[in-house]
Amino acid sequence: MRLIAVSFVILLALIQYPLWLGKGGWLRVWEFERQVAQAQSQNEKLKERNAKLESEVADLKTGTDSVEERARFELGMIKKDEIFVQILDKNAPSPASVTSTSPAEKSETVISH
Repeated sequence: MRLIAVSFVILLALIQYPLWLGKGGWLRVWEFERQVAQAQSQNEKLKERNAKLESEVADLKTGTDSVEERARFELGMIKKDEIFVQILDKNAPSPASVTSTSPAEKSETVISH
């Protein structure tokens, strides 16, 4: 009787091995579920970024406001008949001796007529 019980436990352990550690076992399923959840969260972030980019592209194609804003801030352009005023900090060195100024050292204003 003891031999039958020992052989039954061994058979039960052999049956459990593929369930937990085999190719389609629970441990691999849990790992794949974790990877799927991670990929889905990454996809959501990318979808949000794509939606922002699509709206920016649509705005650039249809409106002139965003083009004007980019031209002003990124390229330093101004409209015709506008006056560009740059106010330097009095503690900052003179513009001739400065190779690059940080935004904290100057402020810029554009005045339209």
